[in-house]
Formats: sequence, structure tokens, C-alpha cells
Amino acid sequence: MGWIIFILGTIGWHLGMYGMFKKAGIEPWKALVPFYNTWCIVQECGIPKFWFWLQLIPIVGQFITIWITIIFVMHFGKFNTAHHAAAVFLPFVYLPYLGYSKEVRWGGAKVVSHYKKSASREWIDAAVFAVVAATIIRTFVFEAYTIPTESMEKTLLINDFLFVNKMSYGPRLPQTPISFPFVHNTLPGMPTTPSYLKWIQVPYTRLPGFTEVKRNDVVVFNFPAGDTIINLEGYGSAVPYYDMLRERYNGNRDALKADYGDHLLVHPMDKTDNYIKRCTGVAGDKIQVKGGVLFVNDQPALIPPGSQIDYNVPTNGKSISSDFLNEQLGIVTSAGLGDIEPDSGCVIINMTPEEKLKVDKFVGGTCHFALYKRENTFPYSALSASWTRDNFGPISIPKKGETITLTHENIELYRRLITVYEQNTFDDSNGKFIINGKEITTYTPKYNYYWMMGDNRHRSQDSRFWGFVPETNVVGKASMIWFSWNGGPRWNRLFSSIK
Repeated sequence: MGWIIFILGTIGWHLGMYGMFKKAGIEPWKALVPFYNTWCIVQECGIPKFWFWLQLIPIVGQFITIWITIIFVMHFGKFNTAHHAAAVFLPFVYLPYLGYSKEVRWGGAKVVSHYKKSASREWIDAAVFAVVAATIIRTFVFEAYTIPTESMEKTLLINDFLFVNKMSYGPRLPQTPISFPFVHNTLPGMPTTPSYLKWIQVPYTRLPGFTEVKRNDVVVFNFPAGDTIINLEGYGSAVPYYDMLRERYNGNRDALKADYGDHLLVHPMDKTDNYIKRCTGVAGDKIQVKGGVLFVNDQPALIPPGSQIDYNVPTNGKSISSDFLNEQLGIVTSAGLGDIEPDSGCVIINMTPEEKLKVDKFVGGTCHFALYKRENTFPYSALSASWTRDNFGPISIPKKGETITLTHENIELYRRLITVYEQNTFDDSNGKFIINGKEITTYTPKYNYYWMMGDNRHRSQDSRFWGFVPETNVVGKASMIWFSWNGGPRWNRLFSSIK
């Protein structure tokens, strides 16, 4: 439903602009050309041209586009807040009204100059309204997101710019409402300085949505293990605090604090870094990875067409390079060629199943999964001692209202759920489990949980390493790629839906 509203809004905006351009004496077809239409508005309304170029800045540019739209509306003699609100929140109704109603005429600079407020004051008011309106839209309707890593390739590519639909699952009320506008958790140009204040914290509240998170949705969520970070460049979510604590400090918090105490930062839940993955399992599902193949409820899971995985490619005496793959086979290996396996005559290539078939044909052999032998995975206990990213589980995903029997073998699966996500006190001393001061043997979750994995299964930090994602952390559904860049626009990806 949120996707339908977005489409209606986009069509209505351009349809209304077509009529408004005609009234303003601008060739109406120009209203239908993205970015060129706002360039025409900037010229016609006498807006300094640098504002047009600022539009191209990801995220901030959307708010500037809203402001330019409001300025254009003002040149039709519409100055009060109700008109500006209608232009922003009901563009598919209000802009066509301005464009096609016989009662509305183009006034131009003359009508703006005759308005009671000074032009500068009116522009300031319009800018303030644009900021407020854009903040509301960003919080409750749509937000832009940029792909930073290769974990979803080739479904999503680095420097794809997405719209995240927050209405799909129901928008959350901000848990941390006092923050710098238009940014997430750090100030612009200051990557280690928080952009928010924790003076006021609002309990988790989600407004009714149109659907629940479904299996195979591409979801943006707050990194569940990002509540505590080492607030230095190169650390943060790239090198998670809990990984450092477990792997380098053997669980010794005091030793880690002694080294990084001045740089430890505890994020509120809604200010942890945004991650994007595919929801491969919903509450109540059973998840298992066997030989690199994901199974959900004992059935092979969907393999997205753009998904990638590492393959051992037998070279059979042939020379293989990244340039050769790109130029001769049409395979772009953004991660580069992997390591050559010692004495195996194989090279590791990260590619899609379709690309694998091309390489099979070229080398005259069969590429196989490059299975990882031994590594630490969630929940980092005796239960997972033999698990890897390619042979993992089985485990069941907790479901709201369904009671879990707690044992000393499985407690590490649920410890963080009980203490952090659902904020209970917990103690397991003397062979007993004590929650909120009471001895228990079972626990009933109050939230639904999800299992998130990257489509690039061998290059993804995901639920195999940090576990369940609570519903509280879900931001929205990735809906559309509105722009993509790799040394220049990737034209074939613009305005494409995400599957």
C-alpha cells in the first residue's frame, strides 16, 4: 500500500507540474523530465542556481526539492501553511488542482512581491516548512538509504541510492526525538560525534502498518549488535564492540574499557547503524545452512537471481583475471579475484549462479561452493562450536507469545534477547535461571524476531554472526532504486524496483 501511495504521489506531482508549467509559460513537457523540471523552476522563480545543484546531494537534496516546489507554489499566489502542506503531503491532488483549475493563475514574481511579508521572510518560512515537512516524511513515510558494502550484491550494488518505505510495516515513533535533522547518528563531517541527545527516550511504539515483515523482503533495520560501539574511525559497526570483546579481550570488559574507555559510545536502539539484508526467516521459522545452501523449515530457500557466493573455479591451466572476466565474460567482480587455493589449481571468484555457468563453460569444468571450514558464529557457545557460515544451525526463530524452554545448552541463543532486546534482569548462577528476581525454566518473548542474511552470502556480516533481529529494530522495506553511481550514473538501475 505504501508503494502505491508513493507511485500516486510521483505521478500526481509530475501531472500537476505539467499543467503548472503550461500556466507559467514553460514548455510543459519539461515538467516530466526528472531534475530538468526543477532546473526550470529555479530559473523561472529566480532562485539562486546553486540550490539546484544542492538537490543532487543524497538525502539532503530531497528536502531542497520540497522547498523548491513550495517556492513554485508561492508564485501561484498560494502562501499559507495549508497550501504548502497540501503541496507536500497531497501532491497527487493539490498540484493537479493548481495546474488545471481555471480559478488558479500564474502570478510570478509580481504576486510574490505584493504579498505582505518580505520576500526574504517568505523564503525563510518556506524553508522552515520544507524542513519540518521533510522531517515528517523521512520519519514516517520514506527515507533515502545508500548501499555502503557488497553484502547484498548483485541484488543491490555499492552506491545504489534507495527509497525505504516506512509505511509498509508501520512507522515507528522516534525513540530519540532530540537530534540533528536529516542525519542518522553522527553529525555531518564529524563521523565520531553523535547527532542526538539522550535526555528524552520514548518507549518503542509502532503505528499500524499495511503488512508484516515477510520472508524474502529486503529490509532496512537498526544493527542489533550496534548498541555499544568503539567510536573511532575504522571501528563502529565495521569492527563491532562485541567482536572485539569476545575475540581480542576474551570477554574482559575492564581490559577493553582500559584501552578504549574514552571512545565507547552506547547508542539508543533507533540510532544504531542502519543495515540492509534480506529477511530469510520470520518468527517461528526453522533456519539451517547445509553445505552453503540455506534451508527454511527444511525446504531449500529462495535463491535471489542477483545473489552471489564464493566459488572454487578450476583454472585448468587457463589464465583468469578480473579484467578478463569483465571484458570477455561480462562478469563484474567488484570484490576482485579471491585467493588461489594452495595446490588446488583453483581460484575463488564471487559471482551469481548465472555467471557461474559462463565460467564453467570457459574453464571446461564445474565450479563448486568455496565452503568455509571453521569460524566463530552466533551464539558463540558450545552449541555453535562446529558451525560456520556454510554449515549453520538448525535454530528456531523466537515468536511473540510462544514459550521457549531454557536449557544450559541453548541459553546463549536467548541471553541477549532476554536482557537487551526485552530489558529484563537475568542471572544463571548456581545452575538456575533467574529473570527479574524469579526462578524460571521457560521464557515467552514479547516481540517477534527475524533472521536477516545478505544475498552475497560469503561477504555478509549478518544473523549468522549476531543473531536475531527484533521487530523493534525494523525500519522499513527497501522499495526502489532511485539513483545509482559508479564513476557515473548506472542508467539501467534508475527507478528500478527491488526484488
